[in-house]
Amino acid sequence: MNNNEIKNPKTKVPTGITLNDKDYISSLLSTLKMLVKNYAVSLTEASNETLYQEYKMMFDSYSSLQREVYELMFRKGWYTLEKAEPVKVDNKYQILNQEFMNLNG
Repeated sequence: MNNNEIKNPKTKVPTGITLNDKDYISSLLSTLKMLVKNYAVSLTEASNETLYQEYKMMFDSYSSLQREVYELMFRKGWYTLEKAEPVKVDNKYQILNQEFMNLNG
């Protein structure tokens, strides 16, 4: 095992041409990610406060559900994360901070 990986034991699923639990939940996660992105755009383009509040409620719901599905996949070992080395985090922070400063500059 790679020491930089953060993962759980993988839950086995049937292989073959039929869909399994991992296939279904992966599809659900992809759909929820798409919905969250689309609602984020809708929030920025809402024409009035009532519409904005409706979109915000839906965005919050889908965003929470997306997180729950991701966490389920992680617990089942179907998602692997990589530990970020502190120097990589620092470098990324410096790059993003510089871009932010340039926008406000």
